[in-house]
Amino acid sequence: MKKIIIGISGASGVIYGVRLLEKLREAEGVETHLVMSQTAIMNLGLETEWKPADVAALADHAYRHTDIAAAIASGSFRTDGMVVAACSMKTLSAIVHSYADNLLTRAVDVCLKERRSLILMPRETPLHAGHCKLLHEAAQLGAIIAPPMPAMYAKPETVDDLIDHSVGRVMDLLDIESDFVNRWRGA
Repeated sequence: MKKIIIGISGASGVIYGVRLLEKLREAEGVETHLVMSQTAIMNLGLETEWKPADVAALADHAYRHTDIAAAIASGSFRTDGMVVAACSMKTLSAIVHSYADNLLTRAVDVCLKERRSLILMPRETPLHAGHCKLLHEAAQLGAIIAPPMPAMYAKPETVDDLIDHSVGRVMDLLDIESDFVNRWRGA
């Protein structure tokens, strides 16, 4: 059984985290652990029709972002990695500077120190030099930077198609089957 932590921070694009939870729920042999920041909870209401309790119900385990004593706060709790979808620049800064003042950033810090897979889906544009520097530094620490960028070769017809493609590619990075991705087959 794969154990995956899903962190949803305060960036626009919380739907990426929600859709990832939906797809992981459908996948065989995956246990999910969710932590959402307060701003992510606010953005759920601003950007979607989802209620925080309904998103939490998609996960096998959900934690308050203030619960620093949760299982995912310890390196002795074995996981197969973590995805922060979407990742705000504030959260990115905390990650790079090891500022683990809440459960989301503590779980990220644990993944980095234990050399577990960490995938960040930053959602900001345009980027200034400080953002680019933070992304570079996160990659140097071992994070995989996977911004949700559309693949036009997939010929998306809806916003859901765009979201699904980005989520499917993240699942590929976790080595979890994502048979809903329209893959490039060559010219």
